[in-house]
Amino acid sequence: MSDSPGYVDPLHYEELRLFVEEICDHIFRFECVEKFGIEPQDVDIDQEVYLGGPGAFADIRVQAQNQPTTFIEVKYGYDSERLVSSLTRKYGEETPGSKQGARVVLVADTHRHADWPSIESRIREQLRPNLHLEVWNEELLISRISERFPIRITSFEDRPVRELRGIVDKAFGHYAFGDDYRPDDIHTTLIWHFGYWRVRRMLERGFIGNGKLVDVGRHKNIAVMLADLSNFSSFVRDTPDDHVVRGCLANFYAKARHQIINSGGMLYQFLGDAVIALFGLTDPDSNHLDDAMDCAEAMVEIGSSVCDLWQRQIDRVQRSGGSHIGMAIGNLQVVQLQPFSPTRISAIGDAINITARLLEEAGPGEIVASNSLVQRLSPHWQGQFRELSPIEARNMGLIKTWKLPLGRNRNLPGSHYQ
Repeated sequence: MSDSPGYVDPLHYEELRLFVEEICDHIFRFECVEKFGIEPQDVDIDQEVYLGGPGAFADIRVQAQNQPTTFIEVKYGYDSERLVSSLTRKYGEETPGSKQGARVVLVADTHRHADWPSIESRIREQLRPNLHLEVWNEELLISRISERFPIRITSFEDRPVRELRGIVDKAFGHYAFGDDYRPDDIHTTLIWHFGYWRVRRMLERGFIGNGKLVDVGRHKNIAVMLADLSNFSSFVRDTPDDHVVRGCLANFYAKARHQIINSGGMLYQFLGDAVIALFGLTDPDSNHLDDAMDCAEAMVEIGSSVCDLWQRQIDRVQRSGGSHIGMAIGNLQVVQLQPFSPTRISAIGDAINITARLLEEAGPGEIVASNSLVQRLSPHWQGQFRELSPIEARNMGLIKTWKLPLGRNRNLPGSHYQ
């Protein structure tokens, strides 16, 4: 809760922070596009980036070509002490993950703090030298939102956030489809699976049609990534407050979707605490295998951050956490699930089955990939894997596989136990 009178449900703030992070992604992506004359896909925006210190994950990291890195911290609903502590933990000392940073943009409800100038002064004193702090209060945030969206509001309290959600989604739709946008099944489904700015790019390049999701039929050399929260059942069992479970899962879902889309993949589906992504379905010219690896790398850090957040809200110490990942490559058949329905589709193929089997061999913070995928990766990624003994896969025989213990290599929280 904040310092000023007036109670607001903490769950509201959890959801609001996720929403504001999504808005900030849009604002900063197109700020870079306009400032540096680059394309939206040339801006790398990652969430829950491990900075190298205990529990230190940047909310958002923005990198545009060779420009200095910007970190964004969305802290709606934080009280003063938690706010100062969070920024100090992340940026008080130089760490491997933060040393390239030039500025930190703090997005916060400063009007809810009784003595904001004093709080801001404390934060500035704690930040390491040469790291510029830029504060976005609600007035400035709304001003930036109004520059990008046809929205006129004075605060996040004067109209339901769900109404804002609808307005923002409509703006995303118009960006993706222009005057052809209709809030129908196909347009909303395309944006859900691929993201608004990627849909626009794929339409411009002819990779998708305006009236379908993806082509039905055989798709060759598709990379499949399956990421799953480690030790999930234990976390749920040891969490008496259902709100904590729902909040942490919502956090994982939002950040997983963001990362998959921004890495160039298709969000295929969520399965409980797991997510499946497909790479190479719609953009044959992309380096989709390395894109898949970049996404898997980020998903390891997202899983670690989510479990670190979860652990801080429960009594019983979990022996492991984070996420574990299986990956494979192969041909997939895309089929319709409903006659004449372009949005009700499914994908079948050995690559999906193999990926699920490899996931079982991956421990917390680990990526286990098929041999055929590893052999096609760039030297940067290929050299980091180590070969495993062949794995028995049901109805498929022995599978040659490789493992990358990414979490252990980077000393990520939750990755030290098996």
